[in-house]
Amino acid sequence: MNRYTLLVGAVIGFSSQAAVVTEPLTYQVDGQEFKGYLAFDDSLASPVPGVLVVHEWWGQNDYVRLRAEMLAELGYVALALDMYGDGKQTGHPEEAGAFAKASLASLPLAERRFNAAREVLAGHPRVAGSPIAAVGYCYGGGVVLHMARSGAPLAAVASFHGSLTPKADPLPAGSNIRIAVFNGAADPMVPGEQVAAFRQEMDAAQADYLLVNYPGALHAFTNPDADRVAAEFNIPVGYNQAADQDSWRRLQDFLQDSFE
Repeated sequence: MNRYTLLVGAVIGFSSQAAVVTEPLTYQVDGQEFKGYLAFDDSLASPVPGVLVVHEWWGQNDYVRLRAEMLAELGYVALALDMYGDGKQTGHPEEAGAFAKASLASLPLAERRFNAAREVLAGHPRVAGSPIAAVGYCYGGGVVLHMARSGAPLAAVASFHGSLTPKADPLPAGSNIRIAVFNGAADPMVPGEQVAAFRQEMDAAQADYLLVNYPGALHAFTNPDADRVAAEFNIPVGYNQAADQDSWRRLQDFLQDSFE
């Protein structure tokens, strides 16, 4: 049991009945190897919906794998994908920022990386034609919103403390993808004008969306390790237990409604 399980698991709780199986998997994109992490409840009958989980800018680490396991506890097949390649990850914000910037320098390449993981999940026998959603944290939140805007074949996306500014075109009118955003109202990386512009974009597209702003919550509010990162690197992030719990509860309802 790692530190994330101890902290987040104690806050949110897990079902003692689930038989969650996890396995690493590799897949290829443009000749490069990518490393995913699959989690599912082996006791459930298949097929069931799938959920892609996109990591923070740190890369595909223990935290995003834990979130995949938590989604498996809810009865989904979850795949924590790799947007950097070779399972690359870091604990330093400067290197993380460089990784994130490089991965988004070519949006078509970033889309291919995401869609390759989606195809892996869609082709898994435990998913087999069931709908797929995507959940992203920080960097990953911006990625899943971009994929929603670009028309990726997803039932829904949910962003936790991610950028709300379009990386290319805004969400087109008539899009039927469901969108949920969980944002820290005190997050300086997502200022109020960005939130207001996102609302205008969603309203203009007549989107089916949910936007929750948590008063006092900073960037990375779902990650218990954020307080250590803030102290070590002097950056404005922080864990918020109340926002973490509430956003996870709302995500469960959101996914259930999206998969009906």
